[in-house]
Amino acid sequence: MKIVESDNVAKVLRTALDAGEGLLRLTPTWVPRSFLHPGKRIRLHPDDYYALGAERGGIDERWFASTTEAANDGRQWHEGLSFCRFEGQQFLLRDAVNEAGAELVGTDIWDRFQRWPVYSKFFDNMGPIPHHMHQSHEDAALVGQEGKPEAYYFPPQYNNCDNNFPHTFMGLEPGTTRQDLRRCLENWNAGDNGILDLSKAYRLKRGTGWLIPPGVLHAPGSLCTYEPQWGSDVFGMFQNIVEGRYVPWDLLVKDVPTDKQQDFDFIIDQLDWEKNIDPEFKDNNYLEPMVAAEGEGWVDRWVVYGRVNGDQLFSAKELTIQPGSRCTLQDPGASGWITVQGAGRMGSLNLQTPVIIRFGQLTEDEVFISSTAASCGVEIENTGSEPLVGIRYFGPDAHPKMPEVGDHKK
Repeated sequence: MKIVESDNVAKVLRTALDAGEGLLRLTPTWVPRSFLHPGKRIRLHPDDYYALGAERGGIDERWFASTTEAANDGRQWHEGLSFCRFEGQQFLLRDAVNEAGAELVGTDIWDRFQRWPVYSKFFDNMGPIPHHMHQSHEDAALVGQEGKPEAYYFPPQYNNCDNNFPHTFMGLEPGTTRQDLRRCLENWNAGDNGILDLSKAYRLKRGTGWLIPPGVLHAPGSLCTYEPQWGSDVFGMFQNIVEGRYVPWDLLVKDVPTDKQQDFDFIIDQLDWEKNIDPEFKDNNYLEPMVAAEGEGWVDRWVVYGRVNGDQLFSAKELTIQPGSRCTLQDPGASGWITVQGAGRMGSLNLQTPVIIRFGQLTEDEVFISSTAASCGVEIENTGSEPLVGIRYFGPDAHPKMPEVGDHKK
């Protein structure tokens, strides 16, 4: 397809928005990770998991409605960035946002951030990944980046099997000291550094989720995960060997100032210590779905909600429509939508959940719902014979009212 350059986006964007009544069709955005092992549940064709070359690693992520670049060595120029498509042309969602601003992302988000500051993805790994953390905004700013709080939801439709380790280590055991953690860093080249001995694993449950604040250690397990998060790709790996694979020191200090990359105290101080050793970690971070709205033949559920350090940064809902039913979504903000089951339509756009996707193939499962369309209302209809299910995520402060962590128990 023809790629429209950023300075020529205005005309095709206007036509696409008018034709879609504020909806933009997005194309699949695949991201490889050189240090991970694909879980092979994100519907990519089995022959295409190494489509970018074995040296780049396997593809185990699909990013949604992203204007954030993936921080990979040897990356393609557009890696991590979502494309919109319309009548044989495609253009970056990032360019569309730069052109249309508040019409796409909403006045508040545009005025505050001048961009779409969040994204979501499917993360799909065969086994666990290293115990790691994402820096706070303050620490990330030291290397010209932004921090990365994130959240998890485990969609049943993309978890037909557990893979190798459906448990996630999170945080550190209460009573752990900085000296305990320092010894793990000192032993980086002396075999397994033992950091998981200082942590606790939680069994992952389909249809539930977690909030992960910045500075909190976590070693995601092997369920396929839907992850709304801040628009950044910073991280620091604190575990040196995972399933026999060595993790280089460079991945611990990737987003640490050059003069601090051997400073153990500085590296440890990036952690939010109190949140890591919280004795009520699960109560303060675990999420279960909550009904947001429902009608005849449909239900809309919160799947990601709550605040990170007091701020509403992102959220997500899962809409389920039964065969032959329809509903009108009227949201207070823009969202990125991915269809995870069934077939139907959203406004004038078809929705179809793919079974197998070839690398580079176009699909009909992903849509960006502009702020304008969301406020006017979007009709969604199930035209298939099974439930139509879609997950959509929102940007910061989208909802005047939103559940807090723990509200599912009330």
